[in-house]
Amino acid sequence: MVDYDAFETAPEFARYLRSLAAFDPRKLPRDEQLAFWINAYNAYTIELINRHGERKSIRNINKSIGFIKGYGPWNEKLAAVGDSTYGLDHIEQKIIRPEFKEPRIHFALVCAARGCPPLRREAYTGERLDRQLDEQARIFLLRSPDKNRVDVAGRTVHLSEVFKFRDYEKDFGGSEDAIARYIARFHPDGPEKTLLQSGDFRVKYTKYDWTLNSQEQAAQASNS
Repeated sequence: MVDYDAFETAPEFARYLRSLAAFDPRKLPRDEQLAFWINAYNAYTIELINRHGERKSIRNINKSIGFIKGYGPWNEKLAAVGDSTYGLDHIEQKIIRPEFKEPRIHFALVCAARGCPPLRREAYTGERLDRQLDEQARIFLLRSPDKNRVDVAGRTVHLSEVFKFRDYEKDFGGSEDAIARYIARFHPDGPEKTLLQSGDFRVKYTKYDWTLNSQEQAAQASNS
């Protein structure tokens, strides 16, 4: 869970955002570029939450009210990188996905919701990126049963709704069978992996939890 209040008052975080605005990532090697953009996306998501003082759900930001259509949180242009300013959606959909074609980014980009992957306690780096993304995949796919799990006895694969968002399915091969085979890569040998590779299962999607992934929200939930 994320301590948004701590980020809001941390001078180091403010300096980091300023450094993003003064840097052109295009001169970096490919892995370092991807690490840069993942870090930038996650940092500016935190900044978006704090800029609006939101402590319930990111979907409350710039939302439609009655006949007034909002443009949503992901289209607000707040992410200053080099000489441009982007919305979070632009970073993901126009830069990260098409330029790098790396499915594991879906386990690394943190959209400020409990349903999303956890925020790492370290920055992504080009040198360690492959290992870091594999770790994120295992955490999200194997150690988060409220999001993803394999029920061997019931021959059912429970998947996070993130696999249904937009056209994300294409990033994993374009079908539920392809998603299962992709997930199987991260499972150790055993009945769960065998089922994922078999194609003989049904898929159920777990509801995406849009509650803010904040320490405060987690504490309130545990006390209720």
